[in-house]
Amino acid sequence: MGQAGRLMRYRVAVEKDIKGLPAPVFAQAVATTLGDPRGWTAGGRWRFLRVGPGQHADFTVYLATPGTRDRLCDDNGDGYTSCRNGASVVLNVARWVKGVPFFASAGLATYRAYMVNHEVGHRLGNGHQLCPGNGKPAPVMEQQTLGLHGCRPNPWPYPDGRLYAGRSGQYGDHAPGRDYGILATPT
Repeated sequence: MGQAGRLMRYRVAVEKDIKGLPAPVFAQAVATTLGDPRGWTAGGRWRFLRVGPGQHADFTVYLATPGTRDRLCDDNGDGYTSCRNGASVVLNVARWVKGVPFFASAGLATYRAYMVNHEVGHRLGNGHQLCPGNGKPAPVMEQQTLGLHGCRPNPWPYPDGRLYAGRSGQYGDHAPGRDYGILATPT
């Protein structure tokens, strides 16, 4: 995916305790997001190639239960958000299945694209960003899972062919609480 730039090889892994969400379906959603013309490849700096077991990967995209998310992320252990820790891009299955209230109007597919692009964006070296103004689209690197701060949901780093970003920084938002009530249900 992508025509120019540094090639980033990635692997996809789905935790075995997750039921009702087949690994190939999740892997296809990740590939579709990473290959979208509004995604990270649009700027010509990055290309992505999915690799299989035993092949060199620059990062692994995990779909993990909240408890495994806490272990893989090695952070505050909120059981709610997703994260990037080194070469691990960890997507919380509870968010993948339930989304967040801020994205209800945008839909679950839009939120899932945001999850992939935000956490892969961290793997590519991007930090958190702030909302550029009330009513504007949120930068993909804004922590949209925790709040929009007047912005509208946006899952894409290049929504109109140009990199869309806000000022560097993050809000003091906190996760609403642990979300262990789901492994996965078919969507």
